[in-house]
Amino acid sequence: MRCWLRQIKRPGLGVAVQTGLRLLELTSLQREDLHIGTGAHVRVIGKGRKERCTPLSKNTRAVLAAWLREPPLVANQPLFPNARGSRLSSHGVQYLVAKHVAVAGIVCPSLKRKRVSPHVLRHTTAMDLLQEGTEQLGIALMLGHESIETTQMYLDANLELKQKILDKTLPPTGKPGRYRPDDKLLAFLKGL
Repeated sequence: MRCWLRQIKRPGLGVAVQTGLRLLELTSLQREDLHIGTGAHVRVIGKGRKERCTPLSKNTRAVLAAWLREPPLVANQPLFPNARGSRLSSHGVQYLVAKHVAVAGIVCPSLKRKRVSPHVLRHTTAMDLLQEGTEQLGIALMLGHESIETTQMYLDANLELKQKILDKTLPPTGKPGRYRPDDKLLAFLKGL
């Protein structure tokens, strides 16, 4: 799925992929929740009304800086508004994801067989962090998981991915069953 993620030009979806925000966290963002300067981050109120700050990459920061230069449609508008300037709905986000997936399907045909939802972007963030060597606690902090056990499903998913890769390899040519050394090897071992 990574092949299309680099093509995302919509700031809201870029933030979703880079930060792993939940759908409600993303659509609830206000301009004042975004800090672009040194230590760029986005402040969100997550599940259980818990506040967390999620860092932003240089690329995401640059896209958001350009986005903020656009004049707001209405006063107190959300960071990522709909066409009328009000909060983007979950259906609106799903529409944007589907639209980008359809366009990206031209470059990355495997996407046509996948069901990509806004929550899949969150899973993608977690898997990218895992594959880059981020520890389970770091992933839990980034995603705002209350319990580190919640993050365990990404580790399990990574094992599934490794199993799929292993299944594509050729099996060893040896026979299944217990190894039985020949007489020559047994004699050598007894001589030690």
